[in-house]
Amino acid sequence: MTTTTWTSAIWATDAFRAELRAFVSGAVGDPERIELVVHRPWSAVWRVTAAGGRTSYAKQNCPGQAHEARLLTELTRWVPSYVVPVLAADPDRDLLLTADLGPTLAARGGIADIDTWCRLVRAAAELQRLLVPYADRLPLTRMNPADATTYVADAVGRLGALPPGDPRRLAPAAAAHLEVMLPAVDRWSDQVDDLGLPLTLLHNDLHADNVVVGPDGLRFLDFADAVLGDPLAALTVPLTMAQRELGLAPDDPGLRRIADAAIDVWTDLAPARALRAALPAALQLGRLAKVESWRRCVATMTPGERLVHGAAPAERLARLLEPTPITPAVPPG
Repeated sequence: MTTTTWTSAIWATDAFRAELRAFVSGAVGDPERIELVVHRPWSAVWRVTAAGGRTSYAKQNCPGQAHEARLLTELTRWVPSYVVPVLAADPDRDLLLTADLGPTLAARGGIADIDTWCRLVRAAAELQRLLVPYADRLPLTRMNPADATTYVADAVGRLGALPPGDPRRLAPAAAAHLEVMLPAVDRWSDQVDDLGLPLTLLHNDLHADNVVVGPDGLRFLDFADAVLGDPLAALTVPLTMAQRELGLAPDDPGLRRIADAAIDVWTDLAPARALRAALPAALQLGRLAKVESWRRCVATMTPGERLVHGAAPAERLARLLEPTPITPAVPPG
């Protein structure tokens, strides 16, 4: 399959189904059934049922997110107890086949308590810490905090310059407000950079749908949105989701417990108080990781798909104008 046909349109074709069957057959034998369970502009997932009822999941991403097969293959080598097992991978085509470890936390009913959120972010931070020595080998977009102001200015200029009627366009009012905010982005960048934490993996979509309970603890899946960046920025998604799903106010002690479960992993590199103080800035910069992953997805969408999803990068960028999910007060310690 050539990259010219590497779009969402090919996933329903007979040619691709034959190619997919050949790929999974090499790992699990001739499958009894291959069912499309997710089909979005940015990725597709198939449930594969092999002889004896054994199930696994095949996946391919859009070209902009086509690092996952390569990334997960490496993670399986370096940190196997933190990720779903890879049964087969073709990095050149970004075809991936992973073992079925059972329902995700979302399928089990979601995360309805603080303790489970703490377990999730702690495990994710441990994974980040283990991957620090491999950071330069991760096939991911680099989102260095020091580059945040340039990234925002470039995104404002690029999205704001699109013609009226383009669904990707950043509204002029939002563009003006973001330009005024650039000095604040500079301050956030400096505050996070001053911690001296190493760059590492940011899952960038860390919630209950992307976590399963493995034989030895929580395991993570779906690394398509991942980037390389500041470790505290990885809390942007889980804190936002926990606040929303548990109905917590930004100053709720429960949110601080969740944040501290991850912060604790890094306290040998920076004081806990400094990490807590920089967290709101890190959460703001973490929003840029979502801008980046949506940019990669929208780039190869069809015109019809862009009408539905094309505004996502601009909308994510404009979230810099909103408060973070946790208040900036620093607790004692």
